[in-house]
Amino acid sequence: MESKKSRIKIKFVVAFVLTAIAFAAVLELGRNTIWGWCLALCVFVTAFVLHKNVFTKRNFFLRLLAYIVFLAALAGTFKLSAPAERQLPAVQAKDPIATDIVTVQEGELTGVFTEDQAVEVYAGIPYAAPPVGDLRWKEPQPAEAWEGVRACDTFAPRSMQAGNGVIMETLTQIVGYHNFKPFSLKDNYVEAMSEDSLYLNVWKPAGDLKDCPVLFFIHGGSLTSGSTSYSEYNGEALARKGIIVVNCAYRLGVFGYYANEALAKESPNGTTGNYGLLDQIAALQWVHDNIAAFGGDPNQITIAGESAGSSSVNAVCVSPLAKGLFRRAIAESSGITAKKPYHTFRTLQSALDMGQKIMEEFGAVSIDDLRNVPAEELVNTQFTNSAMTVDGYAISEQPYLTYLKKQNNEEALLNGFNVHEAEYFSFMQKVTSDNYVDALENIVGDHAAEMAELVPPAPLDKAYSLAIVEQGGDAKGSFDRVLSAAWFSYSHYNWTRLLVNNGVPVYEYYFTKHNGSLGNAHGGEMPYAYGNLDAHKWCYDDSDYTLSDIMMGYWVNFVKTGNPNGEGLPTWELADKGATRVLELGNTVAMCKDPNLDINRIIDLYQNESVK
Repeated sequence: MESKKSRIKIKFVVAFVLTAIAFAAVLELGRNTIWGWCLALCVFVTAFVLHKNVFTKRNFFLRLLAYIVFLAALAGTFKLSAPAERQLPAVQAKDPIATDIVTVQEGELTGVFTEDQAVEVYAGIPYAAPPVGDLRWKEPQPAEAWEGVRACDTFAPRSMQAGNGVIMETLTQIVGYHNFKPFSLKDNYVEAMSEDSLYLNVWKPAGDLKDCPVLFFIHGGSLTSGSTSYSEYNGEALARKGIIVVNCAYRLGVFGYYANEALAKESPNGTTGNYGLLDQIAALQWVHDNIAAFGGDPNQITIAGESAGSSSVNAVCVSPLAKGLFRRAIAESSGITAKKPYHTFRTLQSALDMGQKIMEEFGAVSIDDLRNVPAEELVNTQFTNSAMTVDGYAISEQPYLTYLKKQNNEEALLNGFNVHEAEYFSFMQKVTSDNYVDALENIVGDHAAEMAELVPPAPLDKAYSLAIVEQGGDAKGSFDRVLSAAWFSYSHYNWTRLLVNNGVPVYEYYFTKHNGSLGNAHGGEMPYAYGNLDAHKWCYDDSDYTLSDIMMGYWVNFVKTGNPNGEGLPTWELADKGATRVLELGNTVAMCKDPNLDINRIIDLYQNESVK
């Protein structure tokens, strides 16, 4: 009998300890506040004290009730200590010094200095009226004037976007960026989110400036997610090198790319489906009109973007609304120049069809009904609005046609792609030798067998694989290579050829550097080009910092002159008509043959057939 009681006690202690460890992990991944840890400690201490009298009783129902109460108490603890929403400060310095007053069209404002006072940061500047109420799904309206001096020392809330919960977001940071500081109290928050999000941020070298070149950056996130406060987008490092950096938020998902015929009819411009793009152009217009107040040159603006931000840059380059607002473009890992773009672009009819399904989803019979749906509900629509369209206003025709007519806006282009662009996007797709050709049909149609012969089935390259567990099979690596080329590098191959044929200077790169963070997968080049390795410095070594210095040099030189080359940098040759050579950015920095050249030529065949 005594032995049986001992076994029960041991089982209880083991279960108690395992539960405590599991719940501690949940609290940490959920970024719960310190109160959660305190309340959890109280719950566990109470349970431990009561275990002799309750948890080990022979009465099954009493034990069951006790366990239910115990688990309910833990759930309540998790709920009560959930991280609060928070707007992030423009700089990390404690009690930063305010800048001098800057006067823009809407009023006076101040920013804050970085700790060493080398850079001035102005965060949360409104560039358009809040797109709420009757302004939901309308062209961005001018920002309202304000009285007094506006303190622009805090990033505005990010745009409305669906999420997978705090725990999943934390796991994504761990898996992708290896960005996790256990038991830190500095991350016990979630960034605030609002439909009122049309704000921009400015980083400038400290002091009086005149005619300083400007980089205007559009963030990525599949047009459905993202925030201007992300460490990868911080403009401080480039500002230290003598340029002004601006980034902007824009409407995302159903708020930014919803399309409906009734909306087109009520628009004075007959537009629908491109509200996020119109926001970007409105922000660019604001910068063009106001950047001189910060010491910037409105005639020396370079637009830049990565991923969906790069596709957006491409759209701005063909938009008649943006003509004269900028000179040059930097595009990283995306574009919409293909005759049939693989992503970030759709036909107007498909956009309208989805718009009608969303009306039905929310039981709306009119646009007014849908405008009355709270943003917190609408953001969770089951339909993904992640693509621009030809609306006849912001985009007048398929983008490649604008290039063929030489009516594009950019005077020079710096663009490129990474080695393993698609690995995250095909993470759960199982591809083997048996279904390899079938999988390729979704990429190149009737040319799948030809592509399979060019790129025979091969497994993932384990040296660079980002997968937590092995996915796919003996053809997964080859499939990812073809998918990376189609979804990402092909758009740059095509964009480069179009511009070179128009006599426009183009510089194309190929990022290959492996590291402890995103590696050379999609987005891996961003911390290098924008000088933000320190945000995840435990993932990088001296060779990464050396490459970052080189890439920042190229980017800054291009913003200043339209040519990335400069003293101390390896020569970056202009692209040729066939777009056959690119600059490798990795352990080696030198010109090389485009590794996807033969793949791109097969994609060309598929693309040409798509418009017949």
